Amino acid sequence: MATIAAPAVARPSKVRNRVLWTLQIVLGLFFIIASGAPKLAGQQDAIRVFNEIGWGDWFRYFTGLVEVSGGVGLLVPRLNGLAAAGLSITMVLAAATQAFVMGAPAMAIFPLALAALFAWIAYQRRDGLIAARNLFSR
Repeated sequence: MATIAAPAVARPSKVRNRVLWTLQIVLGLFFIIASGAPKLAGQQDAIRVFNEIGWGDWFRYFTGLVEVSGGVGLLVPRLNGLAAAGLSITMVLAAATQAFVMGAPAMAIFPLALAALFAWIAYQRRDGLIAARNLFSR
């Protein structure tokens, strides 16, 4: 039985790894506490914003769940690359919502900056993405 060796992935240096973990912890806590939890708890401002979008409470709960899950995933070593990739996509969609649905393109800058940051984290943690791909391609 032949085995297929996983491609070698360059791991980040010690300094870069510390920077990544610092960003992941700060952003993970932000998405758990300040972004996702208010949506799940029914904070009035979150309710107002999602009513303006016009998709109702189910979309607010879904978005809150995605953000909390992504924040938790950033804190789990095996999931942090996948969580960063997912949050990057989520932030691109949030920016599109701000620009096109809410009519506030200037408000799309922050989610786009976060999307770029999450894309960088996902790239640096790509060994987890490769492992997930290999797990699901069997």
